[in-house]
Amino acid sequence: MEKSLAEPVIVEAVRTPIGKRGGLLSGVIAPKLLSIVQHEVLRRVEIPPDTVDQLVGGCVTQAGQQASNVTRNAWLTLGIDYSPAATTIDCQCGSGAQANTFAQGLIATGGAKIAIGCGVEQMSQVPLGTAARGGGGYYKDSETWPWDDPPNGQFGAAQRVAERRGITRSQLDELGTSSQQKAAIARDEGRFDQEIVPVIDAPQVNSKGEPTGQIVTVEKDQGLRDTTLEGLSKLKPVIEGDLHTAGTSSQISDGAAAVLWMDRDKAKELNVKPRAKIAYHTMVGSDPYYLLDGPVDATQKMLDQTKYSINDFDLFECNEAFASVLLSWAQVHDVPMEKVNVNGGAIALGHPVGCTGSRLITTILHELERQDKELGYVTMCQGGALGIAIVIERI
Repeated sequence: MEKSLAEPVIVEAVRTPIGKRGGLLSGVIAPKLLSIVQHEVLRRVEIPPDTVDQLVGGCVTQAGQQASNVTRNAWLTLGIDYSPAATTIDCQCGSGAQANTFAQGLIATGGAKIAIGCGVEQMSQVPLGTAARGGGGYYKDSETWPWDDPPNGQFGAAQRVAERRGITRSQLDELGTSSQQKAAIARDEGRFDQEIVPVIDAPQVNSKGEPTGQIVTVEKDQGLRDTTLEGLSKLKPVIEGDLHTAGTSSQISDGAAAVLWMDRDKAKELNVKPRAKIAYHTMVGSDPYYLLDGPVDATQKMLDQTKYSINDFDLFECNEAFASVLLSWAQVHDVPMEKVNVNGGAIALGHPVGCTGSRLITTILHELERQDKELGYVTMCQGGALGIAIVIERI
C-alpha cells in the first residue's frame, strides 16, 4: 500500500541584514553568517537542533570559505549537533529559492520531517567568478556560450532585454528611484524588523580586508541610499552607450537567509504553527541571448500549468537584478506594479546571490502576514539563462 505524501509547511523564516560590499558584514565569514540564520529559525520556534533532519543551502561561488558544502560547515559552526545532513546547491541567483523547493520535496516524500532551506553569499570576500577562475582553466567556450562572459556579461544582457521590450532610460531610473524610496519607508516603519536577525559581534575590516579589531552589531540593511530621479538621471551607464547605471542595477552584497520547514503533522506534534506553503514551483531555461528574461518564461509556465492568473496574487517579489528584468516581466504579463516589491528590491537592499532566493521567500511571507493577505509570487532571473517561479500561500 502506497503511503500518501506528507504536507510540507513553512513555520519560520529569517534573514540577516544585507551588508554592502566592503561594509559592516564584510569581515564575517560565510559559514558564520549562514549559521546565524540556521540557528535563529530554530530558536524562534523553540525546537532543539537534533530534531532537524536535513538542510539544503544555496551558494553561487563555491570557492574558498564557501567551498566544501558551506551549508554543512555553517551548521557545524554552531557546535551543537552533528546529526542533520546538509547539501549545497548552485543554480546561480535562484539557488536560495531552489534550496527551499528541495527542502519541501524532502519532507513531501518522507526523507525529512524537519528541514531548513537557506542560502548565503559573502561577496566581499569571495567575488563572483572566483570559482570559475580556479584551477583547470575557464569552464566555458566563449564561442559557443558567450552571453554570461566579459566584457559585457550580464550588463550586456540587461541592455538586450531593455531593447527587446522598448524600455527607456527614464523608465529604468524611475524603477531605481522607487526601489530606494520604498525600501526607506519599509525600514523607517520597521517592516523588516521581524524578518531580520541582528549579526552580533561582527568583526570589522579595512579596505584591504585586514581586521581592525573593532566589533559591531549590525541590525539594518546597508544598501539604502537617499535617491532622487534627478540624481539617478545624471549617473553614467556602466557600459558606455547602454542604459543601466549603478542606480538601476543590484548591489554586490553579503547576507544569509533561512526558512524552516516541517511536515504538518510534525508541526502539530511540536505545537508549532504552520504559516505558509509552496503551492507551486518551477524552474525553466530561457533564451541565452537575453539571459536574464527567465522570469517571463517561468511565469508563463506557471500560468499554463496552474489555475492562477496574475490578478490572483496579492503580492509579488521579482528580483531586481537589473531594472530591465523586472520591467520586462511586468510588461509581458501585465503585472500591477503597486503589488511588486512593495518594500523595495535588490537595487536598494542588495543581492547576495546565493541568499536572495531565500530572502525573497522570507520577505514575502512577512509582508503577506503584515498586510493579512494570502497569496504571493516570487520570481527571479538566473545566470545561465534560467528563471524560477514560486507561489507562496499562507495557511
